[in-house]
Amino acid sequence: MRLAARIVGDLRQALAAEVRAGEQAAMRAVRAETEQVKQDLRRQVTSSFGGNARGIANAWRSLVFPRSGQSLRPAGLVWSKVPNVIDAFERGALIRAKGGRKFLAIPTGFNAARGRRGRGEKGMRVTPAQMVASGQGFIRPFQSGRGFVWCLPLRQGGQTGRRRRTRLIAGGLTEIGTGNRKGREAWARGMLARGMVPMFLLLPQVKLARRLDVKGAAERGLRRLPRRFVAEWGRTHASDESGRATP
Repeated sequence: MRLAARIVGDLRQALAAEVRAGEQAAMRAVRAETEQVKQDLRRQVTSSFGGNARGIANAWRSLVFPRSGQSLRPAGLVWSKVPNVIDAFERGALIRAKGGRKFLAIPTGFNAARGRRGRGEKGMRVTPAQMVASGQGFIRPFQSGRGFVWCLPLRQGGQTGRRRRTRLIAGGLTEIGTGNRKGREAWARGMLARGMVPMFLLLPQVKLARRLDVKGAAERGLRRLPRRFVAEWGRTHASDESGRATP
C-alpha cells in the first residue's frame, strides 16, 4: 500500500494564521481572567466590610500587557491603590501605637464626622490633640481591664430650628448627634442624663481579623486560565470556519 500526502495551500500562511489565532485566544483569556480576579477581590472587600467599603473595593485595578497589539505570552496585573490596608486584613496584622505612645486612639461613632465629613484630622470631629488641649477629657476603664474609654463632658446647647431640637455639645468642642432619626429627642435627653460622651477607645494594640484572601483569588484565576484559553481558541477557530463558509 502506498500513501501519498501533499500540502494544499501555503504552509507559511497556514502557520501564521494559527499563530494569530493563538495570540487572539491568549489575549482574550488573560483579559477575561484578569477582570474576574479583580471582581472577585472587590467582592471580598464588600462582603467583608459592607457597602461603606466601596472605596477600598474600587481601589482594586487591573491591566493587561501588552497594552496594544497581540501576543502569545500576555500578562495580567491586578493591584490595589491601598496596599497597606489590603495587606493588613490579609495577614491579620497586629497594630500597635507608634512613637513611644502607650495607646491607640480609635474614634467612636460619636466622634465620626458623619455629616461634617472632611473636617478635622482624617474626618474626626475632635482630634486627640484637641482632647488633651481642652483639659476636659477623662478616661473610664473597660470592665476587662484591657483599655479605656476617653470621654468628654456633655452639656446642652441652645435649641435651634423650627422644631427646637436639643443640641448636644461635647466639652465645648463639637456638637454630636446632628443626624435626623426617629426618637432622636429621647435619645438626646438620655445622653444628657449620662453627662458624658465617649470620643475615643484607648487600646494598647489591635489584632485585625483575617478577612481577605488575595493569594487564593490569584491561584483560582491561574487554575481557570488553561480552560479559558482552550475555550477561546475554539471560539476563534469556529469564527474562522464560519467566515470561510460564508459565500
